[in-house]
Amino acid sequence: MKHVSVIGGGTMGADIAAIFVAGGWTAHVVEPDSQRRASVAGRVEQACGQIGKPFFAAQLFAQAALAAVPWRDISLAVECAPEGLGIKRQVFAELERLARPDATLASNSSSFPISAIAQALATRARMCGLHFFMPAHLVPVVEVIRGAETDPAVCNRLADTMRALGRVPVTVKKDVPGFLVNRIQHAMMRECFSLIEQGLATPEDVDAAVRYGFGFRFVAAGPILQKDLAGLDIHFAAATTIYPSLCNDAEPSRALGERVAAGKFGVKTGEGFYKWSADRAAAEKARYDRALMAGLEIFARERES
Repeated sequence: MKHVSVIGGGTMGADIAAIFVAGGWTAHVVEPDSQRRASVAGRVEQACGQIGKPFFAAQLFAQAALAAVPWRDISLAVECAPEGLGIKRQVFAELERLARPDATLASNSSSFPISAIAQALATRARMCGLHFFMPAHLVPVVEVIRGAETDPAVCNRLADTMRALGRVPVTVKKDVPGFLVNRIQHAMMRECFSLIEQGLATPEDVDAAVRYGFGFRFVAAGPILQKDLAGLDIHFAAATTIYPSLCNDAEPSRALGERVAAGKFGVKTGEGFYKWSADRAAAEKARYDRALMAGLEIFARERES
């Protein structure tokens, strides 16, 4: 039996724990908040159910502190603490003290460079990024990020582990802001917000254009493969015309900034680009999860063929 420690029992931490439990590992989730800690088992069981895997309570432990984890058994620790550099550095200082010398230490941070988090560690070679995307148990891809001093063999082993758990690991070979997925995503989002801000399209039309247009094709092929299939000459000709007019602002768009300044964060506050009642938010979340699970079935059939 393999053992993982997940530090942080929020939404992301519980979903990550579910991936390991579904793969036959024992997960030790560290969550100081008593209410969240009490709900971890139910959330992990629900996530396992969504991906069609059995949940065994004996494979999951929720603890209040790092010291309660049986570190002699832990081969991998995944940090899912709140996004604060000081907090993360403190967690990893403790992990370095408690974990076995051969254990891999990984951060799920989406914003801080891995090298910055590991800056004060004596064993930086075993520290890397392991970045999941919400909902982690339904989104197959996971980034394995190499810090400036990370041993490449650590990343290779971690990618193999993720592959064995049914994930799709992508290795990010340089520790840059946003890593790989978010850099691509933010380039697209910058143009989306710019089109809305310029009055060229509504949020509804932008969403429809992506979801039912090129986004629909991305289930079958990534952007590079899709352009190879369509013809690079065609893409080059279009790019020559389109690129000069694309948004290249160095700051987030006004359309986004104004909403954030007004406290309109989306579902969590009841309004963003859309208005959200509690019922509408719950229904949309359920539809979203169903669509992701349908996508997983497509990928599963591909692997079997």
